[in-house]
Amino acid sequence: MTGLHSRIGRWLILTAAASAAATSAPAAKPTIVLVHGAFADALGWQKLIPILLRDGYEVTAVEIPLQSLEGDVATTKRVLEAQAGPIVLVGHSYGGAVITGAAAGSPKVKALVYLAAFAPDGGEAVGAFGDKYPADLSKAPKPDSAGFLYIDRSQLHQDFAADVPADDAAIMAATQKPLNASVFTASVPEAAWKTIPSWFVVSKRDHAINPDLERFYAKRMHARTTEVDASHVAFISHPAEIAKVIEEAAAAAAK
Repeated sequence: MTGLHSRIGRWLILTAAASAAATSAPAAKPTIVLVHGAFADALGWQKLIPILLRDGYEVTAVEIPLQSLEGDVATTKRVLEAQAGPIVLVGHSYGGAVITGAAAGSPKVKALVYLAAFAPDGGEAVGAFGDKYPADLSKAPKPDSAGFLYIDRSQLHQDFAADVPADDAAIMAATQKPLNASVFTASVPEAAWKTIPSWFVVSKRDHAINPDLERFYAKRMHARTTEVDASHVAFISHPAEIAKVIEEAAAAAAK
């Protein structure tokens, strides 16, 4: 019996130690899911992703078709469903409207990060405030015969990516992915930022979305807001600053 008691005692000690170790182990880092904006594709995140990977995050960049808001939301939802754990969902520009719809009702998304982005309310058109908060880029997109918009190449560097090298901006202009103009009158039924903690990065030298509109969105959603002295594509020109905000959101989500 003494031997049995001894074995039981050792088992209880080991079980208690394992339980304590599990309790004290840090929570797993959330996955970062990135949603690009108009006139771009998932490769645009190539300066930001290496920083997040280096810091131990799993990263997935969604490739949205840009053919309809509904379709882009559906594409993003499929990616969210495929992730195993908690998620920090990041949207740039038009991608902000997409994450607003895609994260609504998702138990996996623990934080939203908006980068110089649209953040519409439920039932509110993506382009609802274009007249109140005009931006230089609004005059640059040109439609093709099917109603898809391209940025005039002569204006892309100045109005979209003024703080990236001219050679890089020329590549962006040549490879731009067109956006269906219908998205600006489209809306999502429910705004995820009403129930999910949100962060917002305002680009102070943005000519694509008026910085004051970005501030309006950030204030309305009670987002934790950072302002960066950057163009519309701060995640390209200031990737370390953007990574810091995303990792702040991830740290809060992991608690």
